[in-house]
Amino acid sequence: MKKKMLLITLFLIIVFAIILPICFTSGNAVIEDITITVGVTLYHFVMRIAVGAAVDLIMKNKANYKHRWFRERSFEKRLYKLLRVRKWKKYVPTYSPDTFDTGKKTVKEIVGATCQAEIVHEVIMVLSFLPIVLIPFLGGAAAFVTTSVLSMLIDSVFVILQRYNRPMLIRVMERFEKLR
Repeated sequence: MKKKMLLITLFLIIVFAIILPICFTSGNAVIEDITITVGVTLYHFVMRIAVGAAVDLIMKNKANYKHRWFRERSFEKRLYKLLRVRKWKKYVPTYSPDTFDTGKKTVKEIVGATCQAEIVHEVIMVLSFLPIVLIPFLGGAAAFVTTSVLSMLIDSVFVILQRYNRPMLIRVMERFEKLR
C-alpha cells in the first residue's frame, strides 16, 4: 500500500505541474475545476504521508495504550456490531503490513501501533477540512467539500478498525503476561 500511495502522489504531482500553467493561461472554467480537484487530491495524499511520517518520528509505535483516549467506550461494541466491522475489516488495506505482523512484532508492539495508527488517522480527519479555507479565494466549493468529506469518511474507517481490534489484542497481551 505504501508503494501505491507514493506512486499515486508522484503521478498527481506530475499532473498538477502540467495542468497548473495551463489553468493560469487558459481562463477555462473546466480546466480550473480540474486543476483544483487535482490540487486538492494531491494535498490529501501529501498530507497523509507527512502526518504518518511525523507521528511515526515522534511516537515510534510506543503509544501508551492505557491512556484514556485509547480505552474502549461503552457504546463501541454495539456500534461495531451495527457497522458489521467483523465482516469487512479483512478488506481494508494496511499502509505498512509489517507493523501489524504477529510473526515480526510482539503483541505489545502491535497494540502500540494501533494507537499510533488511530492518532494518524484522527489527525488526517481534522486536516482533511483545511482546504475548505481556500473556497473564498479559488471557488470550487464542490471539489473542496467533496474531497474533504470523502477523506474524513475514509479515515474514519481506519480509526474504527484500530479501535475495534485493540481490545482483543490487549486481552491476548494480558493473557501472555499472566503466563510469564
